[in-house]
Amino acid sequence: MPDIDTIREGHTETARLGVHELVRRLNAHLGPTLVAVLANVRDRKLPSKWAQADGPVPRPDSQSRLQMAHRVWLLISGAENEHVARAWFIGANPRLGEISPVMKLQEGALPEVMSAARAFVEGADD
Repeated sequence: MPDIDTIREGHTETARLGVHELVRRLNAHLGPTLVAVLANVRDRKLPSKWAQADGPVPRPDSQSRLQMAHRVWLLISGAENEHVARAWFIGANPRLGEISPVMKLQEGALPEVMSAARAFVEGADD
């Protein structure tokens, strides 16, 4: 069960990361195609470009999605493991109307995705 300190630590870690490092980590965990989807961009090559130290920077709305994805990744992978976290991101989620968290992030449903992640880690029943 995540406590408030775990959630705050994830927020702090994410906030302190530069955007290029943030994207590099998400690319390593989820792959650039899923990162492009959750960031709501059509060009599947953009996440690889964003991950470069001298690369372009995502739009602010994409950055918000990327930051939330990283926070959720830290929460779930810390409570479970990387395999479970990746499966959670791409699988249909009953707390999100059977839509995957990646697609809900793409829609901009950031609070709903965090709530679903917290419920998953807590083992809360609906």
